[in-house]
Amino acid sequence: MSGSDRETGEEEEGNPVAIAREIALRQLTVRARSRAELARALKRKGTPDEVSGEVLDRLEEVGLVDDAAFAREWLAAGDRRRRSRSALLAELAEKGVAREVVDEAVAELDSDRDYVVARGYAETKLAGLARVEPSARYRRLAGALARRGFAAGVVAQVTREVLAELRDGADEDADPSDFE
Repeated sequence: MSGSDRETGEEEEGNPVAIAREIALRQLTVRARSRAELARALKRKGTPDEVSGEVLDRLEEVGLVDDAAFAREWLAAGDRRRRSRSALLAELAEKGVAREVVDEAVAELDSDRDYVVARGYAETKLAGLARVEPSARYRRLAGALARRGFAAGVVAQVTREVLAELRDGADEDADPSDFE
């Protein structure tokens, strides 16, 4: 390490802004974060509020912290994680994203999104229920969808449709009540 490297490291060690910036950047290397998440991380590390505010303002200026982009990305990732719109909204609220920012991001979602995501999840889940008694399939599938936050109407519709398709593809002699 050269003399100038040592001096820079020593300068940063005593500089609360540099320390706070390093903490925030480390958090951002793991995944995108909301401003509130970063503020909480800085507070846990004992960073003074004025220093946190300065660092977070600068990170916003350069585009490394953007709650609107964070909310859009979180909602898009929710499709891959197969979560309902309401579950994603709760997660964003927990992460400290302002309600108006969340509302703008949600407005960009397709109105049929929950149905499509629930349907895809149900079709995947159904394969694992092949050996389950037909009378228990409805309960298990509906429960799995409900735990992911889907509304009761979406759960009922998707469960009925998927099980009806399974029944139509199964032995024609099966009792329809076995699938409800």
